[in-house]
Amino acid sequence: EFMQAFWDIEEAQAKAIQHLASFVRDKSALPYLLTFTELIIFAMKTHVDSLKLQVDGCSLLLEILSQALEQDVVMALDENVTGSLLETVRKHSENEELLSLVCTLLMMISASEVAAENLRKVGVIPDLLSILRHFLHNEKICLSCCGVLWSLAVSENNVDQALLKSAVPVTSAVLQEHLQNGTVTESACSALWALSLQGCLTENEYEPTTALLLDVLRMNPERPVLVKNTCLALASLLRLSEISALRFITDSKGSGINLIKDAYNLHYDDPAVVESICVLINEMAQYDDVVLDMLSQKMEELLSEIKSWFPSS
Repeated sequence: EFMQAFWDIEEAQAKAIQHLASFVRDKSALPYLLTFTELIIFAMKTHVDSLKLQVDGCSLLLEILSQALEQDVVMALDENVTGSLLETVRKHSENEELLSLVCTLLMMISASEVAAENLRKVGVIPDLLSILRHFLHNEKICLSCCGVLWSLAVSENNVDQALLKSAVPVTSAVLQEHLQNGTVTESACSALWALSLQGCLTENEYEPTTALLLDVLRMNPERPVLVKNTCLALASLLRLSEISALRFITDSKGSGINLIKDAYNLHYDDPAVVESICVLINEMAQYDDVVLDMLSQKMEELLSEIKSWFPSS
């Protein structure tokens, strides 16, 4: 009632949000806090110029959403929520701290198909790409923005193809910048895989993207999800182009075949990783030059071993 009565007074809304934040540590308060999400969003929208209120509001929404996910509680996040968050992004496009919070929120809500569709409707992609270009050094922002891009690219609803194509060089730049950060690379690789599946890469991007994905495998061989997504992204590229296949076996830093063997040796007991390796090998087998290389490196032994480990699969 207090928030509704004094909706136009910034100080009143700020104090209300601070008061609500004092309850977040009490997990039993979640049902009570959930009833305030619309009022928090409304306060943020009304006082969009206030940086402090935006930061406090986003921090509180993040706490509520995190607890809701932990407790398997579904939050209804309509177009009004996504639109308001995007308004915050556009109003405070230079504030790194706030953008980090908002992008984390966007990533969390984009996991819902309905919310992802709402983000698509309000036109979030150009904003995400602009944020990535300006804050390429920020690991948290890159992780979150690539997570949202992945959700939008895998969505069944057609996102503007030209927009998704413009995401390819930016996502590749994130990979290059954060090659040694497995968490960020995992998110960027997922986005790149989804973009390749949507046919967003141009012919000129096939070879450098293949080389970049091989670097990802070299730098982060121990991360199963990353290895799986990288293999699937490579498989998608090899399906599209012989240029990618030739780069795969002739890369100046070493053949992709050796990287696959190493990945298998590390993750031979992980069915999801092994399946992705098999998908990639299947695409490799399309090309005679690659098959000759596979035979010379005794890849049939690896395939036999996979068959014996997974006889029913």
